[in-house]
Amino acid sequence: MPFIPHTPEDVSSMLGAIGAGSIEDLFDEIPPALKTGKLKDVPDGLPEMAVTRLMQERASADGFWSNFIGAGVYEHHIPAAIWQITTRGEFYSAYTPYQAEASQGTLQLIYEYQTMMTRLTGLDVSNASLYDGASALAEAVLMAVRAHKSSRRVLVPKTVHPIYRKVVLTTVKNQGI
Repeated sequence: MPFIPHTPEDVSSMLGAIGAGSIEDLFDEIPPALKTGKLKDVPDGLPEMAVTRLMQERASADGFWSNFIGAGVYEHHIPAAIWQITTRGEFYSAYTPYQAEASQGTLQLIYEYQTMMTRLTGLDVSNASLYDGASALAEAVLMAVRAHKSSRRVLVPKTVHPIYRKVVLTTVKNQGI
């Protein structure tokens, strides 16, 4: 579905509903001395990641909070578009729908994604329909062992989340891997 911005009539209707005369009225609480029309030394047309890095650089003067969670959980960039995509109902779960007749759109999306990935990577197969990350890792281990029958040994780095490691160990436990 394409993005269609609010029309001037939409904006006017919304402002009227909350009793504001203009969008600027929504920011009346900000003292005029703190308002700026443009961010200082930020050129127009910067990609989102560059603006994010620049703002993080400027915010570094505020101090840094260390993250001690570990096990692969760390600060990383998530593009703003991802938050919008993940709020759509069809993306709440990675599970493949069981009723094809009720899930044509989702199944088509999965097919199109897998097709695109095989073309981008040059691989013969792609799967977009594994369950959670831990189960996907376990399935990848099984696929790797089945593809390379000469080896039954798999190395899983210690940096992999402990819960993911447990799922892999449980999955391969009785399979001689």
